[in-house]
Amino acid sequence: QVQLVESGGGSVPAGGSLRLSCAASGVTFSFASMGWYRQAPGKEREMVAVILTAGKGTTYADFVKDRFSISRDKAGKTVFLQMNNLEPEDTAVYYCKAVRLGWQTTYWGQGTQVTVSS
Repeated sequence: QVQLVESGGGSVPAGGSLRLSCAASGVTFSFASMGWYRQAPGKEREMVAVILTAGKGTTYADFVKDRFSISRDKAGKTVFLQMNNLEPEDTAVYYCKAVRLGWQTTYWGQGTQVTVSS
């Protein structure tokens, strides 16, 4: 059974940094991509950043460009999100998502809370 486990969330003041990690277990196949999404109270879930596990392509939401950086390990089973210069508007539950290569099956983690105080 595939599981995605996020870690690294927490509470920081505005301007602070956090590094999120998402580790996949129970995986016997390759992912096409892994990424981070977030959902703030009363808002829809939105894409933050996505990285291709088979290549080097990345995609970022406009609101995090130049502040956040997504990366992965060589095995393509762990993805990281380095978040710098955090703003109160970044407060949300951050979810990890992985897409199975060739099947488009998606997997989600349980989420990790990020709280940025002003």
